[in-house]
Amino acid sequence: EVQLQASGGGLVQPGGSLRLSCAASGFTFNNYTMSWFRQPPGEGPEWVSSIGRGGGSAIYADSVKGRFTTSRDNAENTLYLQMNSLKPEDTAVYYCTKQSDFRSRGQGTLVTVSS
Repeated sequence: EVQLQASGGGLVQPGGSLRLSCAASGFTFNNYTMSWFRQPPGEGPEWVSSIGRGGGSAIYADSVKGRFTTSRDNAENTLYLQMNSLKPEDTAVYYCTKQSDFRSRGQGTLVTVSS
């Protein structure tokens, strides 16, 4: 059974930083591209970033490019999202997914950016 559990969210002031983690299990992690999505309150999901199997390349939505960095540790089956220069519009529940399939998401983590 595929399990994906995101953690590390919380309340942060505008301009602050957070690092999210996603623990993966139930599949061969290093065989798959992994992605981050987010879902603001009352809105649909938005793709944020994807990273290749080896972790050497990542792509980002324009809304987060230059502020967010995705990485992975294949030895620990863990995906990361470093978020800097956070803005109120980054407020959302963040999910990690297998490949770019939002349906594969597990437990998300809430990020609230507010003063």
